[in-house]
This record gives sequence, structure tokens and C-alpha cells, in this order.
Amino acid sequence: MDAPRIDFPALEGAPALARWLGLAPRFDVMATLEKGPICYTRLLGKRIYFVNDAEFVKRILLDNVANYPKSVTYRNNLRPFLGDGLLISEGDFWKRQRRLAQPAFHLRRLKVLAEAMAGASTRMAADWEHGRVIDVMSSMNAVTMDIVARTLFGADVSGDIGKVYDAMTVLGEETGRIRPTAFFELPEFITRPRRRSFASAVATLDGIVNRIVADRRASGETRDDLLSMLLEARDEETDQCMTDRQLRDELVTLFLAGHETTAIALTWTFHLLAQTPRVEALLQAEVDEVLGERAAPTFDDLERLPYARMVAEEAMRLYPPAYVFSRRAAGEDQLGPYRMPAGAHIVISPYALHRRPDYWPEPDGFWPERFAPGARTDRPRMAYLPFGGGQRICIGNSFAMMEHAIVLAAVVRRWRLEAIPGREVKTEPRITLRPRGGLPMRLLRRDAPNVHDR
Repeated sequence: MDAPRIDFPALEGAPALARWLGLAPRFDVMATLEKGPICYTRLLGKRIYFVNDAEFVKRILLDNVANYPKSVTYRNNLRPFLGDGLLISEGDFWKRQRRLAQPAFHLRRLKVLAEAMAGASTRMAADWEHGRVIDVMSSMNAVTMDIVARTLFGADVSGDIGKVYDAMTVLGEETGRIRPTAFFELPEFITRPRRRSFASAVATLDGIVNRIVADRRASGETRDDLLSMLLEARDEETDQCMTDRQLRDELVTLFLAGHETTAIALTWTFHLLAQTPRVEALLQAEVDEVLGERAAPTFDDLERLPYARMVAEEAMRLYPPAYVFSRRAAGEDQLGPYRMPAGAHIVISPYALHRRPDYWPEPDGFWPERFAPGARTDRPRMAYLPFGGGQRICIGNSFAMMEHAIVLAAVVRRWRLEAIPGREVKTEPRITLRPRGGLPMRLLRRDAPNVHDR
């Protein structure tokens, strides 16, 4: 049985010829739900399938995972600067790298990184001014970049954080665009970004990362940061460690994944809290009780902040930063009654899965209680995928959740973020799901005698 077809409107402002050829489709992932568990569209004659059923997703990501490698989209969009890090690599090489990196992300190792997260969050909150309007997206990007740089490299990167931030901003903007070429097997010289700013940003980042790795290897020093953990890692099967090139690719991948997705998740969290006073009040009460007069939580406080975690999980249900990801069918397969042809490009959307009303009652509502201990557990395993699923679930999910909770608590302890009246907040679906044009909000100090005084 073939899946139904869906047609999307062309991208606004695209040339007429491009629209006619289907070169610039505007994918509305929610519209795909109207066609049922699976549907497809055409792009230059190529079928692109949208899979919106948790059981079908489970077959792709878990039960028959060998048949569904990552699609060429990752190579075309991200490999030019991420190289062969965990996000891009496949097969035995990926398995080896995952084995090497996994111990660095065990909770007992992450505990030592909580202090750096709290310090960065406290510095940010202390620098804010009552009544000022900030772009929350920019502020969250800055603080998570500070956190990931210090937790990766410790003090070694303190003098280069500005350069790293500027380089990652350029690289994120350039690779964040989804181009029609992303869906096709093409030579790298066609898909690689050509702007001088891109090449300059890659060179800047490589220079900083390679210098720090070389200095650390030469010193033989061991520190409480992820670089030391990765340098110490040995493959339990071969006793080999990572080469400098492999280290570079994994560290740059962690730079990108470790700051951007958490920054976006925090941004949407503050937007949702401003729209939902009931949730905001419950979160404030929990944070006040746990922290007392302290500015930020410690690692040991996190277990006593369950509502903060529930808030984060619900925010990522409504606005998962990685709102789509893709796979390729290596061979023909069957998803329920539907035939999946060999070579098909498959798009899975956590954003759509997270809003299916049969999985999530009142799917558009912001209800952190969905994730309370003892809450409903009968929904399918793959109905919630903020970090992906199966064997390729994000290696840094525990790091990200810890970072989210610490930054959120540090902000909530001192501040409320108020929406700007009359400003409509829209999504901007790129590689990640951002608020279009950023997210301006007004800072209101919680202990101010009149929160609207300026």
C-alpha cells in the first residue's frame, strides 16, 4: 500500500521557476498529520516521506535500525564543519566513537561540571537590569556557550570565548538553512558553503580547539572537564584512544549541540512561563524553597527540583529544538500496511508527534504535570523524542537536562521575564526550531517594590 501524497505551498518569495520545479517547499510538519500516520511529497521527482506514527518510528529507530542510516541531509548541511563527529558518523566508526565518549557523560562525571554551569548562570543573572528589554534567545545562547566552553575546556578557553561565540554564530547561521540540495547525493564541492565568513569561522574554531588539545596532550595534565575525560578515554575492545582529528570533530560537535539546542529550549521555556502564570508561580515556589538565599542550585539540589524538570520536559514537548530529523531507507521495508521503497528520504518530526491528540490530551496546552511521577505511562515509547530515540539518542541528554535546570533555577530565583505586549511570537523552522526574530522580553526583578518601575 502506498502512502498518501501531500503538496506544500512554495516558499514565499521564491522565484517562479523554483516554485514550479518544487525547489523551495515550505514544509508544514503539522499539516502532515492530516494525512495520517505516513505521507509523502515530491521534490525534483524524489519522494520525501513524513512518518508521524510512534510505532512506525520505533521500527525505523530501533527494531530495524540497520535499514535506516542517517540521510544525506546531515552530510550536506553539517559535515563541512562538524566533520565525522557523533552527529554525522555511521556504522562501526560511530559505534567506536560512541563507546569512547559515553563514559564522559555518566552522571557521576557530570557532577563536577555543575559548578561551572551555576557560575555562568549566576554571572548572567547578576548582570541583568530591572526593566530592561533583552533578546532572550541571544542571552541564552551566550550563557550556554559560556557553559559548554568552560565544561569542555575549563579555564583554557576563557580568553577565547568571544571568538568561539562569533565563529559558532556564523557557522550556525550558515548551516541552519535547509536547502533543496540537502535531500540529494551530491559532491561536497556543490553542497559546501562558499562564503568567506564560513571558511574563516571554521579556521578560527579549528585553531582554538587544536591549540588547546595540543597543549593539554603536551602537559599531560588531568582536569575536571570533558576534554580530559575524552583524552583519557580508551576503547574497551581495542585499547585505542581518539586521534587529534577525531577529538577535534567530537569537540566541535559538542560545541554546537551543547549550546544551541539547550539555549533554544530555555528560550521557549521562558516564553511559555510568561504565558502561564499558574506554572510560573509553582516553579517560583519550588525554586525559592530549595535555594533559599542561594543564587543557583548545586548538583545535589537537582533531585529536589522535580517541577523544574517537568517544566523543561513539557517545554520541549511543545517546542522541541530538534523538531525534525531524517533517515534514509537503505532497502525496501514495510511500515504497517505501507510500503517504504528503498532509497526513500524519511522525515520524522518530534514536533508533530508531540502534538498528536491521541498521545497528548490538550496537546497545545502547557501542562508540566504530564511528566509528574506516576503520570500517564501508556503512550507509545516513541511518542516523545526531544533527544531522538533508539541507539542514536543524544549522548548529551543528561548534560542538557542538568544545564537547563541550573540556568532556569538561577534565573527564576531573581527574575521574571515578561512578554512584550502586542508582539506575536512565531516559530522559525530551520535546522532547529527558533523563535522568528528572536524573543524580546522585559526583565522584572522579583524583589522590586513595583515590578513596573523603571
